[in-house]
Amino acid sequence: MPAGTRTLALETSWDPPSLGPGATANVDVTVPGARRGDFADASLDTSSIAFVLDCQAWSNTSVRVTARNVSASTVDLVAAPLAVQVAKRRLP
Repeated sequence: MPAGTRTLALETSWDPPSLGPGATANVDVTVPGARRGDFADASLDTSSIAFVLDCQAWSNTSVRVTARNVSASTVDLVAAPLAVQVAKRRLP
């Protein structure tokens, strides 16, 4: 399959716990069709700039989203829509 022809996406709600400076929180999201090594990205619908999101397709059908507090104070986010998108990598 040529690169860029298949994208998987879903939206769910996530309420991360209160995060102290440098702390992280993970959530695993099931994305049918995702495979380990696919390109993954996530977005949390919030106006806070005190955290960053990392995203990785780490096993078949499972994507891990990690929120990391990059501020010097504790951040307590409310539940918000979490969008996850997976782009299939090029298969040999």
